[in-house]
Amino acid sequence: MTYTPEEQAGIFESSGTGLRTHEAHSARMYDYLLGGKDNYPADQKAAEAAMSAFPTLRTAARENRSFLGRAVRYVVEETGINQFLDIGSGLPTAHNVHQVAQQHDPEARVVYVDNDPIVLAHGRALLSTDARTTVIETDLREPRSIIDHPETKALIDFEQPVAVLAVAILHFISDEEDPAGLVAQLREALAPGSVLVLSHATAEISPETALGVQAAYRAQGVPLTLRDRAEFAKLFDGFELVEPGIQVVSDWRATVPESERPSHADVSWYGGIGRLV
Repeated sequence: MTYTPEEQAGIFESSGTGLRTHEAHSARMYDYLLGGKDNYPADQKAAEAAMSAFPTLRTAARENRSFLGRAVRYVVEETGINQFLDIGSGLPTAHNVHQVAQQHDPEARVVYVDNDPIVLAHGRALLSTDARTTVIETDLREPRSIIDHPETKALIDFEQPVAVLAVAILHFISDEEDPAGLVAQLREALAPGSVLVLSHATAEISPETALGVQAAYRAQGVPLTLRDRAEFAKLFDGFELVEPGIQVVSDWRATVPESERPSHADVSWYGGIGRLV
């Protein structure tokens, strides 16, 4: 049985999960930008306000999603790592991490992490028949709660290399919350050979439009902190960057000709992968 977003909201609210569908949430806004249906009027309003400042925001979201797919393929095919910790995973959509990874290694295991109750519910429904995947409800701001979670420990062997994905999530962590410090806590739990996959929105390429997006998100109660290339690079401290290093996500190991890619200004999103040696 399927439900409309309004019906879902009623179910969640009546069950006491505290979904707060009247408030915009970054995961549901991202779902809206990607053309999904698991979002609510508050999310739509916030996303539309952001797009009024940055009309190509949907393009940026799609390019970031494509980067995620290429990054997962790189991890499985070129490093042999088959266990993934996807933090800030968002709502299930097409070409999820476990689907991409398991195309190349059927034994790949994935733990999805998000702090939105609807992500937990949708993810568990989607993954209920796959013993190699799970969804846990916790927060990047509490790295040990992710690492020590019983469901994480059931699927992830931290004595072996792990791929940690924090794609399009660290720009929702303020400077005061110390994003580099949070990543460092995750790094300390990883075995040599592990990889870190990050992407992050920036105002460095197209300041006026990107800062307009930041203002629109913040006006709707969604924290957004844009960072430049140097600040993004600091998040990889302790890791060696994998070629081609930090790139706009649409360029990172791109599979389409440069002439067919959107301009950097239309994307304004950096991505990269680091390897722990």
